[in-house]
Amino acid sequence: MTTKRILIVDDEDRIREVVRMCLVKLAKWEALSAASGTEAIQIAAVEQPDAILLDVSMPGMNGVETFQQLQANPQTQAIPVIFLTAKVQPTEQAEYKQLGAAGLIVKPFDPIQIAREISQLLGWD
Repeated sequence: MTTKRILIVDDEDRIREVVRMCLVKLAKWEALSAASGTEAIQIAAVEQPDAILLDVSMPGMNGVETFQQLQANPQTQAIPVIFLTAKVQPTEQAEYKQLGAAGLIVKPFDPIQIAREISQLLGWD
């Protein structure tokens, strides 16, 4: 399997670091990280990751707004985005699906399983 590059976007340092460590150590993937939606848009355009793991609840530009900007940019619109969120109401889940997100991973997540969840959602198995 080729090495995947994942952009982790979360305003919480601890979450970014836990996910990064798991993807690098367990899945042997490369992990990029961004602390805000604005930073994520810039990194995604330059680095062209294989996928983006995007927190929904962030100050400033939230995950949905970030996703919409990624989709509006020809450089980033083909990058699959998986939302990472504690918001798991059926209406919210339906909204994320309707937006065109590749999937949803619910917080709190199992760090040991997160790479496998990403692979399953994106059909990388």
